[in-house]
Amino acid sequence: MELLVEPIMELVKCLGRSACTYLDYHLNFDEAVSDLRRELKALNRRKEDINLSIESDAILGKEMKHEVQGWLECVEEINNEVQAIEEKIQRVKWYSKGLLGKLARKKVEVVKRIYEQGSFPDGFTVDKPRQQIELPTENVVGKDSTKEKIWGYLMGSEVKKIGVCGIGGVGKTTIMKHIHNELLRVTDFEKVIWVTVTYPLNVIKLQENITRAMDDRLRLPEGEDKVRRAATLISIMEGVGRYVLILDDVWEVFSLIEVGIPEPTIQNGNKIVITSRSIGVCQKMDCEIVKVEPLSFQESLNLFLDKVGRHVLQVPNLGGILMLIVEECGGLPLAIVVIAESMKGEDDVEVWKNALNELREQVKSVTGSDQKIFKKLRFSYDRLNNSEIQNCFLYCSLFTEDYLFDREELIEGWIDEGLADGLASRKAAYAKGRTILNMLVKNCLLEKTVDWHGNDAFKMHDVMRDMAIKSIGLEFGYMVKASMKLIEVPDEHGWGNDLKKVSLMENNISKIPLGLSPKCPTLSTLILSNNRNLSEISESFFEGMLELKVLDLSQTGIEALPNSISNLEKLSSLRLKKCYSLKYLPSFAKLRALKKLDLCRSRIEVVPQGMEKLVSLEYLDLSYCQNLEQIPMRMLSNLSNLQYLLVYGELKIKREEVVRLSKLETFQGVFDDIQGYNYFVKSQDFQILTDYEIVVGLQFSVVMGMINRKKPVVSICHCNLGEECIVLPDNLQTLVIEECKKMRSSLNKAVLLEKATELSCCGIRDCEDMECVVDLDSSSYPVLDRLEELFLWGLPKLSVLVRVGVATPSHVFSNLKILHIWVCSRMRKLLPLELLQAFQNLEEIGVHWCEQMEEIIASSDSDSSLDKFTFPKLRRLCLRSLPQLKSICSAKGVLTCDSIEVIWIMRCPELKRIPIQLPLLDNGQPSPPPHLREIRIDDDSEEWWESVEWDHKNLLQPFLKYILRG
Repeated sequence: MELLVEPIMELVKCLGRSACTYLDYHLNFDEAVSDLRRELKALNRRKEDINLSIESDAILGKEMKHEVQGWLECVEEINNEVQAIEEKIQRVKWYSKGLLGKLARKKVEVVKRIYEQGSFPDGFTVDKPRQQIELPTENVVGKDSTKEKIWGYLMGSEVKKIGVCGIGGVGKTTIMKHIHNELLRVTDFEKVIWVTVTYPLNVIKLQENITRAMDDRLRLPEGEDKVRRAATLISIMEGVGRYVLILDDVWEVFSLIEVGIPEPTIQNGNKIVITSRSIGVCQKMDCEIVKVEPLSFQESLNLFLDKVGRHVLQVPNLGGILMLIVEECGGLPLAIVVIAESMKGEDDVEVWKNALNELREQVKSVTGSDQKIFKKLRFSYDRLNNSEIQNCFLYCSLFTEDYLFDREELIEGWIDEGLADGLASRKAAYAKGRTILNMLVKNCLLEKTVDWHGNDAFKMHDVMRDMAIKSIGLEFGYMVKASMKLIEVPDEHGWGNDLKKVSLMENNISKIPLGLSPKCPTLSTLILSNNRNLSEISESFFEGMLELKVLDLSQTGIEALPNSISNLEKLSSLRLKKCYSLKYLPSFAKLRALKKLDLCRSRIEVVPQGMEKLVSLEYLDLSYCQNLEQIPMRMLSNLSNLQYLLVYGELKIKREEVVRLSKLETFQGVFDDIQGYNYFVKSQDFQILTDYEIVVGLQFSVVMGMINRKKPVVSICHCNLGEECIVLPDNLQTLVIEECKKMRSSLNKAVLLEKATELSCCGIRDCEDMECVVDLDSSSYPVLDRLEELFLWGLPKLSVLVRVGVATPSHVFSNLKILHIWVCSRMRKLLPLELLQAFQNLEEIGVHWCEQMEEIIASSDSDSSLDKFTFPKLRRLCLRSLPQLKSICSAKGVLTCDSIEVIWIMRCPELKRIPIQLPLLDNGQPSPPPHLREIRIDDDSEEWWESVEWDHKNLLQPFLKYILRG
């Protein structure tokens, strides 16, 4: 071999340096590949260490820094690139080793550089405070002394645990909701934590709910080890400062320490409040008892009149009947409100007489103390006088106690139960569902509340749910054993022949054994969702359920559906959402009645046999089925009744498939290229779409996770916008553009904006050629005048937001409310002076990690006069990691923003002056802005704070808070 190499080298020298270099790469191919693998292994070890640290910090409520997130994305990208090289190595020819060796050597340097960038000496995460949310509630009537007593215990030092007791519906929860909201407004406690305790007690769930109530980003260790979880929870709770923990609706005694709740002491100053129907429970948990008594007759009458309307007092001969009805309510606020709302608007005395008789003669099928209120609440249910609305109410009782319903989720459930029968569209069904939901809330049969994130949600009062199950559900063939800690389904004797609806959701059932075949000839709904360990269902289980219409197996561990499913010919809704292990589905050829099929996030590899025959199908969710590589040709187009189609994820949509779906109203999917997308958007069938989320190019999106996107949405990722424009639909609300090449000058040159008259939110990321967002010199689009939110990230050539033309500046961005910019290294000035009047609606400004940013408001050429800039609606100002920021506005300028609530200034060492002018009181003295909540700076920036100029800075000291550097 050596004899051959020398003459070859001489020949190569004659051919030139490039050939010599090529041979060098060829001869050192194995070494280059070995180096690449070694460096990549080291990089991935660092990535794993960082992820472990991030997961550990997440338990404490910290968030990953954006720069760390960007670094992890780079690691993922280089892993994909090296994987492609590895695949080429497997099939490389001898003569191609030089080129591949050269590529491997280059990647070694890239991997090394990424490794060095992953040091992050200031840590990987950052704290982000969350605002606590007030709970919606009714006014409290006649409970002032009770509230004062509880408040006194909370503000005093002697009582550590308070037990608020009384019968169901007497107002315990309402009182505590008011106290919760009042506690948020005082500074005695750092945290006010509200948790509803489900029955029967589930320690794991209680631990999770306490953690989420403190901060919805917090997570406890996975698994069933209650002791380890309790230790972590204690550590978290001890770290939040002084708090009040309100545990609502406790039914049984439990150990605080075993759950992970530190005992309140004089030293830690914490308080615990328990509400319960049982005085015994509160006494055994060492609580100071506060008993909530029923209302007096006069208080009851006043509350009833407030709800029904005082005009009824003017109706002749009604007074005496009204008094008797109020007396029947027994002083229970829940019963009074529910019954009064059901009688609102009724002026016929005979109707009132009949109502009184109904109240007195309610069926007394429920025994015990609950009967007293059940028969009163049943009256309101009967008064609905509409079986469809009554069925919608009863459906809610199938779910776990205190289940929070999202509006869309609840209406979807009603549609599955037949609410949409006879209606031509889902839009009509949703309108009908919203009407029914509003009626149930209006009649106090459902409560409007908020979820963990502060979004609207709905729930059943626990007393109302008990009444629905025990007093009504039994009559209609309901069996509800949701969240009862069952480890197996009831045996055949536990299933009655007259059952119509069964809920076994959220239990610990692991399998349905062989041979179990309940005879349920009238069963129409079966809910087994959230039995996460349920992995096996016997073939015989469904054989006696041939009338089954709704089957919910969502969030179970099943790997395969039994073949007996194929014979459920009346099945109309099959919910298999988040069945992460599900791979096998039997034939669906006979399921001609099926209207809904939800396979979101399952692991199926092929669609079920016979799918093309499901001509009744209206709802199909195949989103994020990562193992499903393709949908058979013409399958979708055969499903001509589809109104709702989700195929988000790796699956790409063919334009020919969707343009034939003439009834489609909701769509989420990915198009491979701009041509296919444009063809679909221009088609006639697209015009009826009211709700869509379309991706063009790649599915992955960073911006989507950062913005509060409003649907409809179009996201353009990894496309070439220099060669052709993309058409935007008329009703588009959110536009996202990521990693698109040749988008050189501005947004209005890359996309056809003229028709997108409802565009509200826009996010642009990693478009490396973009120099400005809008070019007024070339064109002006009124569409951008209506834009409310703009997010820009990773635009290395971006120098200005707006390139101002020769003509008078347009009112572009005049409705902009939120503006955030990250990692735009060339920007020096944020808001152009010429367009400052257009930014008067700004509510939030954020500038992060922009290395060259010098001014937020550009200075004028003549900076001698005093400039006054007004931002009347600005609530949040966040300036972070801006090493060159020297001023917020001109040297003598001042900012008036009396609406300001939050100011964050971190890592801005050159900023010497904060020009925010304080408002003046009537006496002419300066005062902090009326809505100001906090001024946040780095925890090591005390010296900077002392040196920075801000008129009357001493008045702002109480609002100053420090945050870990990030």
